[in-house]
Amino acid sequence: MIIVVTATSREMQSAFGAVGAPAVEQGGTAEFSLGGHDLLLAVSGVGLVNTALAAGRLLALPFVTGVVNLGIGGAYDVEEFPIGTSAYAWQETWPEYGLLDEEGRVDPKAIGFPQGEVRGKPVWNRVQLNPVNDAAAMGLSLPADCARGSFVTVSSVTGTPERSGWLKTACNGDVENMEGFALAFGTMRAGLPFLQVRSVSNRVGSRQPEDWDLKGAFRTLGDLAPRLFLGK
Repeated sequence: MIIVVTATSREMQSAFGAVGAPAVEQGGTAEFSLGGHDLLLAVSGVGLVNTALAAGRLLALPFVTGVVNLGIGGAYDVEEFPIGTSAYAWQETWPEYGLLDEEGRVDPKAIGFPQGEVRGKPVWNRVQLNPVNDAAAMGLSLPADCARGSFVTVSSVTGTPERSGWLKTACNGDVENMEGFALAFGTMRAGLPFLQVRSVSNRVGSRQPEDWDLKGAFRTLGDLAPRLFLGK
């Protein structure tokens, strides 16, 4: 069974409501079948803490064959990743782990404690993903119109252009989210395939209405998510 995790009920409903999936509330799960795949739909709640708690609970289940994280996210450069398009993650970075200096930079190695190991290598604030191979291992198809991106997981939504520019440069960032690192790290530690796919809802660093389209991002998610499992 593949676990499919979203942060919010609205994301889950947008992703699978049109193909008959049951509603799932925060902290809840529901079994669902699509395209010959047995799925366990789970809504974690927003942010790293909620997601880590959910991951610990879900990854302890005995029948898990992989994890898919779906949702919406912001783009650091909307010319490269336009609002309303979608992207899958080839790496995840948590830029807030480590020693914070007076200029707002964080050195993940300065405190001397890696978060753990994946495949025998220490993890500080970044995990390298294998989205194409992991999707294939779960029998899933990445849509041709879904871009490949470097994802950044933050605890606070980036609200200024200055911070946005720093994160894009420091993390080689393309898409910002609030849950992906926790699921990626936990799933890889469990030795299972992992895939994260998001639709782009906004320009990171801007709070102006013209730089946001939540409704459009939810529509994109509703088009994208079933295709992962139906192979269209």
